[in-house]
Amino acid sequence: MKKTILFALLLGIGGLATAQTSKVDLSKYPAPVTFTNEQDHANMQQQLGIKVLRPGPSGNESAPNAANYDESKANPCPELPDILTTNNGQMVSSADMWWKTRRPELLYALEREIYGKLPDNIPNVTWEVKITDREFVARTPVIAKQLIGHVDNSAYPLIDVDINMMLVVPANAKGPVPVLMMFGRPSFPAPAQPNNEDMDILNSSFKEMMIKNDPSLQALFDKYPAYNPVTRLPGTSFFAPPTNGESPSTEQLLAAGWGYATIEPASIQADNHAGITRGIIGLVNKGQPRSPEDWGALRAWAWGAARGLDYLETDPLVDAKKVGIEGVSRYGKAALVTMAFEPRFATALIGSSGKGGTTLHRRVFGEAVESLTGGENYWMAGNYMKYGAEESIFGRMDGCDLTVDSHDMLALCAPRPVFVSYGIPEKGDSKWLDQKGSYMAVVAAGVTYKLLGATDLGVSNDYMKEEMPPYNTDMLDGDLAWRQHDGGHTDGPNMQHFIPWANRVLDFEK
Repeated sequence: MKKTILFALLLGIGGLATAQTSKVDLSKYPAPVTFTNEQDHANMQQQLGIKVLRPGPSGNESAPNAANYDESKANPCPELPDILTTNNGQMVSSADMWWKTRRPELLYALEREIYGKLPDNIPNVTWEVKITDREFVARTPVIAKQLIGHVDNSAYPLIDVDINMMLVVPANAKGPVPVLMMFGRPSFPAPAQPNNEDMDILNSSFKEMMIKNDPSLQALFDKYPAYNPVTRLPGTSFFAPPTNGESPSTEQLLAAGWGYATIEPASIQADNHAGITRGIIGLVNKGQPRSPEDWGALRAWAWGAARGLDYLETDPLVDAKKVGIEGVSRYGKAALVTMAFEPRFATALIGSSGKGGTTLHRRVFGEAVESLTGGENYWMAGNYMKYGAEESIFGRMDGCDLTVDSHDMLALCAPRPVFVSYGIPEKGDSKWLDQKGSYMAVVAAGVTYKLLGATDLGVSNDYMKEEMPPYNTDMLDGDLAWRQHDGGHTDGPNMQHFIPWANRVLDFEK
């Protein structure tokens, strides 16, 4: 989806927009619906004609409804829908047939049944560079930019959406750098601070202002004449220890010549049912409930990431052909959705994503389809709720009724390189995430990579026979990569492996 992007470089554009909005007669617009989490869930269930939903399993292994962790019961329908067989039964035998026939079929089914489709009337985004700061991160001098993406709400001024993103790039780079966009909460890594002389001026002015506001403070400052109310924050020393594999991921990226961008999902769409009539989904729907085919939060976050990429394509500090997407847990799901549906992203690091991410939906191991249909179905299209239905106008359905699965999502990424990361249950990356179910999906998706001239894990594509390797085993020789590290619910321990892998597959040298 191509969007028109305008760039406002003047501070104060937000105030101007607010002033303009204040002149609009808001009474002519329908008031946004306000749902509780339970009300939104019930509304979608009613729209779909579902009478009874199966409850999701408990993560407590001693509970009566504990999740299944018996591998012999994990595959009630082991045969996955064949990636390379079209809807009319033809085998996909060429790249041309993939791009023209099979990929569009998979896109349509994945949108309709799992993630939701983008509406046609999504408004444009205007990016503002709010602050540019020069800082040090460990030993690396950087340029940090606070960015705000103002979404045009002129069609429905009752809802504001401002995308929050931070871009940090090494200041001493010889040219544009690759960037890893990460779902998370943006912040300046090490804000530049006033020197001692400027700090004295600030303190003198601040004391005068405080005493003017409250004259009794004069006696307090006289009592402590050397005290300064404004003090320096702990700074980053140039003598910081060298960056290594245990350093924060952001430090490793910068030391390797990469930049990173952090984009805030909550500034795009709330991570709950109640927010479904707000955020970008609510803005497009003018505050009204969504339909079963509409996009969910995962697709909305991915749309926001794509709008962030719109900005990065205009920044001369960024090599926009080498922008990757990263996320862990629910944001790992969002990273996969972003990579699958937005072809401009060059690579992805998908961490511990579970159901709705790289793990097979039809697998019954730990987190289940019912966990999402009964809880976080706002992540998905409303239609996804059908697969948790026990009684409904269309009968009973479960994950085995899906005509697509997570291996198809990985196939949509092909031939672009994807690195799938997990930790181990013993360190907190729980069995609930079904690491093996993700490995099976990566193995199955390999047929598409090979069809398109790329490389997969280097094993057979028999997802039922291939055994998941022991943790800390590198499977990094192909465009599809897998590594289960010996840490917890994070992809941090794999960053030292992702960077050289990404440098190779993206042909980047510092």
